[in-house]
Amino acid sequence: MNGTTGTTETRSTEQHGSTTADVVIVGAGPTGLLLAGDLAAAGIRVTVLEKRPAKISNLTRAFGVHARTLEVLDARGLADELIPTGQKLTQLRLFRSLSLDLAGIPSRFPYLLSTPQYEVEKLLHRRATEHGVRFVHDAEVTGLRQDADGVTVDVRDKDGESSAYRAAYAVGADGVRSAVREAVGQPFPGKSVISSIVLADVLLESEPDLTVAVRGGEEAFGFMIPFGDGYWRVGGWNRERAEIPDDAPTSLDELRDIIRRAFGSDFGMHDERWISRFHSDERQVPQYRTGRIFLAGDAAHTHSPAGGQGMNTGLQDANNLGWKLAAVLNGRAPDSLLDSYQDERHPVGSAVLRSSGTIVRLAMAHNPAQLAVRWLASKALNHAAPLQRKAIGQITGIGYAYRAPRGSHALVGRRAQDGQLADGSRLYEALRSGQFVFIAPKETPLPAELQSLAGEECIRVQWADERELMMLVRPDGYVRWARD
Repeated sequence: MNGTTGTTETRSTEQHGSTTADVVIVGAGPTGLLLAGDLAAAGIRVTVLEKRPAKISNLTRAFGVHARTLEVLDARGLADELIPTGQKLTQLRLFRSLSLDLAGIPSRFPYLLSTPQYEVEKLLHRRATEHGVRFVHDAEVTGLRQDADGVTVDVRDKDGESSAYRAAYAVGADGVRSAVREAVGQPFPGKSVISSIVLADVLLESEPDLTVAVRGGEEAFGFMIPFGDGYWRVGGWNRERAEIPDDAPTSLDELRDIIRRAFGSDFGMHDERWISRFHSDERQVPQYRTGRIFLAGDAAHTHSPAGGQGMNTGLQDANNLGWKLAAVLNGRAPDSLLDSYQDERHPVGSAVLRSSGTIVRLAMAHNPAQLAVRWLASKALNHAAPLQRKAIGQITGIGYAYRAPRGSHALVGRRAQDGQLADGSRLYEALRSGQFVFIAPKETPLPAELQSLAGEECIRVQWADERELMMLVRPDGYVRWARD
């Protein structure tokens, strides 16, 4: 970190004027914050526009950080600081009959970290600020225009005064109701899957096993996740109250009734620190890129909370896009590199919609045919190791790979597993440079074919063991080239 100080504004000081940055990011949630910090660490001037006031909300629907996201945070020196804020969970228990064991996944983080979203935001906001990101709060986007040279974002502040922000590129990380997505005219096709889900953080008089549990029956389904600080994230849905609008009042008694129907007990829940009602959609934009404007996180895709993949998928969008924008803006890559953001992340977003949708539909099963399908699916996953590995890979994010050129080494496009290096450090510590990392068995010259790709700032390291593999790892932790 370069130690510079970021700035936060509650009102733009340049009213009716235009301010300039290399990248304007709309939205200061986890996706926008990770992207802003990555760009600023690479020397890019970043302005973040946020509609909320200048504070981090403690109301959060995201509840867990999966293994791949912890690896992403590890590559920024943040994972070890985040872990003490939550509870490590090594099992996902679904529908009473299915148990997914995370303890054996090939990662430094073989678990789900159950921690509130605001803990992630705190770390990412601090990192972005330390790298000089400029924050403008109370900033509502009212329009957006792009031309051959850049993007202009029109903003109205809380007093109704207008200003404009000019940048080479803009990123909409402003959530499901994205103003950026609307401004560029991107459709958001899909449908509402389930409505009137009640969600709360509560204390329990009698706690179940420390695990993630999802159960469903004919009348309701519910889920319970421990945070590690005494509170549990508890949510659920009652078939009899399925059409109640999001703004209808809710209460702890309603949630108690749902959990009793799903689990057979309400576990004496009490002292909610917050409670909310919401609905869940399955939607995805066709294009993550429109000229100089990109969409990421919930602005690009939204799905059911089953599996806890929402925030994780958005953070990995930012992990993919950040280094590419930095490479283009720093003159190390052509603008065409940015097309690979769509090529790589759109299929992942589609896969997350499918996997999370499958979980929630199985949880809602109630007639004999649906229950039979759920039983068969659970039996197959419990007894077929390859199927269980695939399911765990999708839920945790470690199983996703990007398409590799024909004839490439089998590792190309896959996430690089962490490993010990000859100097006593780890690969993911080397990735904190934000550069390509070339790993070889010994002091091996960078192959000529990689010179222009990796750049002069490529980090060169050696394995600590005797393996013969040479590998070029992208700044986002995926293998770009390999040779035995």
